[in-house]
Amino acid sequence: MTSEVEVRRSKRRRRTVSAYRQGDRIVVLIPANLTRAEESQWVSTMVARIERSERRNRLSDDDLLARAEDLNARYFGQLASPASVRWVDNQRSRWGSCTPGDRTIRLSSRLRTMPRWVVDYVLVHELAHLLEPAHDANFWAWVDKYPKAERAKGYLEGWSAAAQVESPPGSDID
Repeated sequence: MTSEVEVRRSKRRRRTVSAYRQGDRIVVLIPANLTRAEESQWVSTMVARIERSERRNRLSDDDLLARAEDLNARYFGQLASPASVRWVDNQRSRWGSCTPGDRTIRLSSRLRTMPRWVVDYVLVHELAHLLEPAHDANFWAWVDKYPKAERAKGYLEGWSAAAQVESPPGSDID
């Protein structure tokens, strides 16, 4: 996987080097006093670290379905069984979507690099749509059974703000 890399030098940063994914690029933060050779070495190291972590955390479509089934058992008492759950690349303004008629759930591939508890939140949100199509009080009562719901909503809102992507109105999921 080849990612665009942005290097940010900081005069305040003395010794530490860090990196994180921001959208489609990897941002590497380094001290301003590093030589170009040291910069090159650190960038290679940090990009490899991020990409290795992402490969380790990558869920397949089958993994997503198994995860959804586990969350269904835990928070919905087996009432929200999806027929399929899969990653899609065409959702740029939603985190996920659900078609209750055929019980299919699709998650934006942008979620692949996010923490597992955030992906779980989006799955819970979409599973709730299998029971309650609208974002009404009954729907949110189901979603709020997930203990990290508020934290995940905040994470997604923060990610959207940092990436300068407008959050969808209302739910910020679909």
